[in-house]
Parts: sequence; C-alpha cells; structure tokens
Amino acid sequence: MMNEWLLASPIIIASFAAVVALVVDALTPRSEHITYIFSLGALGIVLCAAIATVPFTGTAFGSMIRVGGVASVFDVVFTVGAILTIIASRPYIAARNFEHDEYYTLVLYATTGMMLIAHAENLLITFIGIEVMSLSFYVLAGYFRQTIRSVESALKYFLLGAFATGFLVFGIALVYGATGSIEFRAIASALDSNALHFPRLLPIGIALVIVGLGFKLAVFPFHQWAPDVYDGAPTVVTGFMSTAGKAAALSAFIPLALDLFPAAASSVQTVLAVSAAATIIVGNVAAVVQQRLKRMLAYSSVAHAGYMLIGLAAGNSRGLSAVVFYAAVYLFMQLGAFIIVALLERDIERSITLSDCSGLSSHYPVLAALMALFMFSLAGIPPMAGFFGKYYLFASAVEAGYTWLAVVGVVGSMVSVYYYIGVVVFMYFKEASAEYPSATVTTAERVPLAFSAAMVLLFGVAPAMFESLVSSFWK
Repeated sequence: MMNEWLLASPIIIASFAAVVALVVDALTPRSEHITYIFSLGALGIVLCAAIATVPFTGTAFGSMIRVGGVASVFDVVFTVGAILTIIASRPYIAARNFEHDEYYTLVLYATTGMMLIAHAENLLITFIGIEVMSLSFYVLAGYFRQTIRSVESALKYFLLGAFATGFLVFGIALVYGATGSIEFRAIASALDSNALHFPRLLPIGIALVIVGLGFKLAVFPFHQWAPDVYDGAPTVVTGFMSTAGKAAALSAFIPLALDLFPAAASSVQTVLAVSAAATIIVGNVAAVVQQRLKRMLAYSSVAHAGYMLIGLAAGNSRGLSAVVFYAAVYLFMQLGAFIIVALLERDIERSITLSDCSGLSSHYPVLAALMALFMFSLAGIPPMAGFFGKYYLFASAVEAGYTWLAVVGVVGSMVSVYYYIGVVVFMYFKEASAEYPSATVTTAERVPLAFSAAMVLLFGVAPAMFESLVSSFWK
C-alpha cells in the first residue's frame, strides 16, 4: 500500500497543494503573496517526485491510475510548464494591476487536472482530469475580466467546452454499455475476446470519445475555438493552455492508441491520419494571413496539433515516443514565444501585430534573438529541437505505411516557414514604428526565457537522449 502512495506521490502532492493553496489564499492578506511562493515550492516538490518515479511503471489504487513511466514524464512537462508560467505571469499581471493570489491557485488546479489525465487508467479518471483542467482554464481565460476580449474568450471557451464534454461523456457511456467496463485494459480485453454486450454501440462510443478529446487538442474540425480564445486570454495563460494543455490532451490519447485502437479497427488510425492531414493544412494556411501575432501563433498551434496527431495515427512505438518528445519541445518553443509577446503587449491594451515587431532587433536585440530562435524551432529548421521532433513524427508515419501523411507534414512545415520567418524579417529588416512598445524585461521573466531557449538548444543538440528514454517505455 505504501508503495502505491510513493509511486503516485506526484499527483497526490499536486492535488493536496492545490487544496491547501485555496485555503491559504482565503486566510492570508493579499499583500503577502504567500500563494505565489507556496505554488512555486509545491511545484518544485512535485517536479522532484515526478523525476524520481520515472523509472517505475505500474498501476495503483485498484488499477485506476498508471504510475511512473510516460505518465511521470508528462508530469515533468506539466510541472515545468506551470513553474515557468507562474514566474513569467507575476510581472505581467502586476503591470495590469490585477495580481491576485487566485491566479496561482488556478494554475495549480489546472496542473493537477493535467496530471490526472496523464495518469488515468480508466475513462472516468480521464473525464475528471479533463474537467478539473478545463474549469481552471475557463476562469484563467477570462482572468482580465475588465476587458471585453478576455470575457469573450472565457465565454466562448466555456460554451464550446461544455458542448465537447457532452460528446465525451456520451461516448464513455456508450463504450461502457458495449464492453461493461471503463478501464482501458478491460475494454481492450473485451475487444480481443469479442465479448461485447452491444457491439454496435462501440464504434459510436469511440468516435464520440475521439471528438471530445479532439476538441481539447484543437484538431480539425474542432479547432474553431482556439484562435478567439487564445487571442482574448491573457498572453501567458495562452502559452500555458496551448502547450501544457495540448500535451494533456495528447496524454489522454496515448492509452487509447495502446489499448483500444489496435483491438478496434485500422479505420480508427485512418480517421486520425485524415484528421491530422486536414489539421496541418487548415492551421498553416490560416496562419499565413494573420497579422496579429497571437492569432498567428494560435493557428500555428492548430497545425502543431496535427503534427502530433501523426504519431498517434502511426500507432507504433516510434510514433508514441515522438508524440511525447514533441510535446516536451513544443512546450519550450511555444511558451517562450508567448512570453516575449506578453512582454511586448504588457503596457498596451491591444494585441501585438507583426508591424509592432518592426525593428525589434535594434531596440531589444536579446529579445529579438530569442524570438528568432523560437520561430526557427517552430518552423522545424535544423539544428533546433523542432526539426528533430517533426523528423521523429514523420519517420513514424513512414514506418506505419502513411507515407502520404509524412509528405503532407513536410509540405505543411514548408508553408509554416513563410509566416515564422516573416516575424524574423519584421524584427531585423523592417524599420521601427514611431510608437514602439516598451518591453522592459524583469529578472522574473529572464528565468523562463533563458530556460526555454536553453532547452530548445539542448533538445536540438542531443535529441536522442530524451527520445531513447521515452522509447524504452514502449518495449
């Protein structure tokens, strides 16, 4: 019994910390910002626990959750993303005179929900994790409640998210009706032995579950909410949602790909492959015409969801390892880009456009260099981490017989070079406008920026180190 508690310690500590933070926030004076310090300390402990449990794999608490292995790797991704977000958020929300301790508590709850999703060994735990994460994001998206854009962002996200939740719950109910279980391995066993109570309900149930998870991942055709929500939400929150939130949705797909998809039918893989191709095309084409930086990054986030879906469609160990690798590197390059956008728009009440980036290299050369690094990595230009992430995904598609999907991914990456390099062109080769946005970088913001840039370079220089670690869990 003690073994279970130790192996599940990352999610237990995170859950306990979120509850304690809520109580501490209610009982302490606002000026002391104890919740900020407590949140960082708690997440640091969770990070250490997650790293310590990576080598161990198994289940706990009546096989309701998975422990160790890939689940702990995702814990590390979520926790690092939360730490970087909290550090970068404090000067950003303070500049808007809206620094409340509830913000840090909500980030803790969102992280706890993500970890529940990654550890889930049955559909009910997956659903609970998704709801804990989503409810936190709904509030965070509307955190600047004095601005119309932020309130509109939260309202759209909530309404569409509730609609998608209905699909997910109905799909879980149909899967349970067909197989008599909500545990992934029991469902897979029922499929293998063809011991189904209502066989015709199963494909409908799996389809609805995929729809519900596809909304959280923002894949075509369930991506329409992403640009508006990402554009209206606080910029640092957008970075957290589009990276750690997307990784959480991917972690929900992985047990489906391992246990359900192989026993169901190859048609599920075909559906995922077609959806991946459509998502890549729609996301990249829409991003090309965007002038506002946040909307451009939002549509590119849709395209990156398509890239990650390639690994799930491949369904092999190489594809699943590539998904985890890409989710990790995407966290650093996308979150770093959004932190720079947050710096540029911190003192103004509108979204930054491409023209606002004109001459950034002459005013803030370090910021311009970091932004260029993140743009090159997102575009998949070697030797940045993004290149190797895409390479692993495309190679897994070829190995699974989806060569055409790899070709679509390569073409989509070529299109993305246009708008990513376009940002670099504005920063280095366009003259600055008369009214240039202020971007004073505080010490708190230097830490996440420097760390994100370092990880992008590290994963680019030594990609096999992390990829081989994740691959070992599928053998």
